[in-house]
Amino acid sequence: MSNVTTLKSSISEAEWQMRKDLAACFRLVDLYGWSDLLATHLSARVPNADDQFLINPFGLMFDEMTASSMIKVDEDGNQLSESEYDINPAGFVIHSAVHMARPEVACVIHTHTQAGVGVATQKDGLLPLTQQSLAVLATTCYHEYEGIAFDLSERERLANDLGNNNVLFLKNHGLLTVGNTVGEAFMWMYRAERACRFQLAFQQAGVEATLISDEMQQVTMDRNQKANSKEGYRPIGQNEWPALLRKLDRENPGYDV
Repeated sequence: MSNVTTLKSSISEAEWQMRKDLAACFRLVDLYGWSDLLATHLSARVPNADDQFLINPFGLMFDEMTASSMIKVDEDGNQLSESEYDINPAGFVIHSAVHMARPEVACVIHTHTQAGVGVATQKDGLLPLTQQSLAVLATTCYHEYEGIAFDLSERERLANDLGNNNVLFLKNHGLLTVGNTVGEAFMWMYRAERACRFQLAFQQAGVEATLISDEMQQVTMDRNQKANSKEGYRPIGQNEWPALLRKLDRENPGYDV
């Protein structure tokens, strides 16, 4: 009996599905150019297990992640599944902080991209200059830099800064997004990353900005919140995730084993 078959027989169908979605998310993060070799991390809550989540083994590249390679840990950092790899301790601190504070969150994504770090390092952070930035600003917050995240006491401060938002700028560090599904977390990262790229592109042009009025900023953010909600026409991640999986099946299949 293969290791994959043994694992599948020992866990619920819901956990196996979450493992597949998380592995797909890793490969999509790499496909879109957001990975950082072995650094950064993604996690997903184990269904029906409030104190357990899945995270990447420290030693595999994002483009080779599979459902069976995910490591299951609890909120105390105990590894609950067998692996030849350990987990990134900074990843544990950051992701456990979110999963402990936000029980509704299914997935957490953290990146160190050129655009994300470029904006996270700016004093004023993400600016309300584009439609793309306004799409995420209504659910954006910031966390002060505290060095490499090895200190468990940072978890409370990180969770407090995140609050009920979906996008967190880790100052001088990178981006973090959360979602009630893996697809939702991915799409918040896609939108935040895109907004950062547009901001840097404008700043590099060295020209004067056309400013958006405070009134129109609020109108745009309100419309985005409505459109992204369950009552809107584009609940975030709901339509995009199946399409992204089809793209991944064409370009880097094999994540679902």
